[in-house]
Amino acid sequence: MRKKEQLAIYGGKPVRDAYLPYGSQWIEDEDIQAVSNVLRSDYLTTGPIIQAFEESVADYVGAKYAVAFSSGTAALHAACYAANIDEGDEVITTPMTFAATSNAILYLDGKPVFADIDPLTYTISPERIEPLITGKTKAIITVDYTGQPANYDQIQQLAKKHKLLVIDDAAHALGATYKGKRIGSIADMTMFSFHPVKHITTGEGGMITTNQKSLYDKLKSFRTHGITRDPNRWLYHDHPWYYEMQDLGFNYRMTDFQAALGLSQLKKSDKFLRTRRTYAKQYTEQFKDLNAIITPFQHEDGHSSWHLYMIRLKSNKIKADRLLFFQALQKENIGVNVHYIPVYWHPYYQQLGYKKGICPVAENLYEEIITLPLYPKMSEQDIQDVIAAVKKVHAYFSTD
Repeated sequence: MRKKEQLAIYGGKPVRDAYLPYGSQWIEDEDIQAVSNVLRSDYLTTGPIIQAFEESVADYVGAKYAVAFSSGTAALHAACYAANIDEGDEVITTPMTFAATSNAILYLDGKPVFADIDPLTYTISPERIEPLITGKTKAIITVDYTGQPANYDQIQQLAKKHKLLVIDDAAHALGATYKGKRIGSIADMTMFSFHPVKHITTGEGGMITTNQKSLYDKLKSFRTHGITRDPNRWLYHDHPWYYEMQDLGFNYRMTDFQAALGLSQLKKSDKFLRTRRTYAKQYTEQFKDLNAIITPFQHEDGHSSWHLYMIRLKSNKIKADRLLFFQALQKENIGVNVHYIPVYWHPYYQQLGYKKGICPVAENLYEEIITLPLYPKMSEQDIQDVIAAVKKVHAYFSTD
């Protein structure tokens, strides 16, 4: 048995002197230079770097088209619009995600329908999706939770059977693969986020990839007020300066200097991915024999991009609740987090009539998980500090 050290929460010396955040961007000189070059150029927005970034991401994931947006949330909103979500339409999704996933449905007066998760992968369960499909169902929004791909074979079979679109919220999954295919090339539309804690960053920003030209055209129009400058799409033909607003869209454009940062970061994406996978493997090796902790399961069909690394506590093997375990790690100067509160637990969703208890597997998971720091900028010493802190807190509270 590991010797019990006095925890920092009870007055002991913490594992680290300085606080380690759970996530962070990694900006280097070449990234700064790429942004500086654009700031000195003629275009700060609506310029050529946007298209270059889009084409690079499309090529990276193996999709035909990509459309950049001001945020991942804006991209999800656009995807729901392109899917023709309208008042009363139902969209099935998972509750284990950030609120933006289902909020995008509400923006178009659609109705989110929450399906429970697979107890091993924690992604949306295909078996829980099918009973929820009705004549009002328009689409399924999957989430590649923590970076692990959802079960796309079964989900796409359901979508084909019921004539539904599949939108993949892959905010966690840039670089992940499912059966050898890159996430971003599988679903009808796939959203990537470039928030600072994601795999690459543009500050704020998002993108939709798709293989369908009709969806691509709708996405491009939606991000620019519903306006098109393509003469082939005009309903009327007029003067050389002419353009048409054909739908009610939004100003969801990404700037060129954001795209420049994204292009620079994308060149390092594979290196970042390898580092995440290396660190995740170290965590799993070090935690696999801890009796009160469940390490993340990885399905053989998927290759995770490891946006998040979560441990799950076995409540019957530990003399502390999740809150105390979480606070103890914080006092060791480890920046832990929890991802996520089930979406329909939020007060806004409760006011819409959603009740606790509709997805018991997801709710039980939420009560037991803690997210550990995992990002490429971490040093080997940072990783060892996280491992030491988890083992220290585990040894103190474990029942064995």
